[in-house]
Amino acid sequence: MSFRIGFGIDFHQMVEERDLWIGGVKIPHHKGAKGHSDADVLLHAICDAMLGALSLGDIGVHFPDTDAAYKNIDSKILLQRTFELIAAKGYKVVNVDSSLCLEAPKIKPYVNSMQETIASIVQVDVSDVSVKATTTEKMGFVGREEGLVAYATVLLEKQG
Repeated sequence: MSFRIGFGIDFHQMVEERDLWIGGVKIPHHKGAKGHSDADVLLHAICDAMLGALSLGDIGVHFPDTDAAYKNIDSKILLQRTFELIAAKGYKVVNVDSSLCLEAPKIKPYVNSMQETIASIVQVDVSDVSVKATTTEKMGFVGREEGLVAYATVLLEKQG
């Protein structure tokens, strides 16, 4: 069996009058993430981790923000397409470990829904998806609530 590990990171600005999508879950908040798609920072980091594990570039290579087809697209679709790319290469997801860095809102009430959403798309058990969160203790752009960051590590296993 062959294993590959990938790491992903994504950043988005927080702005007024935009929905906040994290981990495929809409979270009530007075600000949302700014981006070409729905700007789901967590799903984007997971996509990058999966792509990186197989040296397939990054999310911008496969789903460029210059392409109108991806304007306001649901990032669950991007994660599904990324999963299909790695499956076509003969790999499956073993587990996902991720961390969010944001001051607000608190995401604990939504973590289970995020894990369930991600697990169903990448075809693993919910217990194989970790979603954690931290703050920057009011420091930097995250601390000022100007943006948020997600980090993800994904382990892939070659099938057959």
